Amino acid sequence: MTLRFFSPAPYPAEEEERQKAVELSGVLRRGGDRHLQEIVERAAQRFHAPIAAISIIDRDRQWFVAKTGVETEETPRAVSFCAHALHRPGEPLLVQDARKDQRFQGNPLVTGAPHIRFYAGVPLVDRTGYTLGALCIIDRSPRPEKVDLFELSLLAREAEREINR
Repeated sequence: MTLRFFSPAPYPAEEEERQKAVELSGVLRRGGDRHLQEIVERAAQRFHAPIAAISIIDRDRQWFVAKTGVETEETPRAVSFCAHALHRPGEPLLVQDARKDQRFQGNPLVTGAPHIRFYAGVPLVDRTGYTLGALCIIDRSPRPEKVDLFELSLLAREAEREINR
């Protein structure tokens, strides 16, 4: 018998300051931003990803400020892949097969809809250096091949500029 667990991302040591940065950015009040939506759609198209999103990690939730391929507006922070990306500003998080990664194999987003297998996310950082969330691409199939994380990072920098405007 195989037990499958998942590890919610721990809160960063500077979580209180990071949360203030999220609130000060105003991004939580910016639904329907067409520039951010265009970035997400370009990411999905460029990487042939059925799901792409810009997520903002709030106190207890992951909120999708822009998205394609997923209907929900938010998920609990505890199941968020993007919350794991917060811990490494400037460094993409790559999960080639979530079923084989101990952090995610028992995650309800892996074991159930949307059946995440592949995830690549780049943290979105504000002007003061706090991570607000991530630009991510997601697939329902594992991707053992290399992904151009540099190109995904360029799209993330574009999203940061838009959020920081």
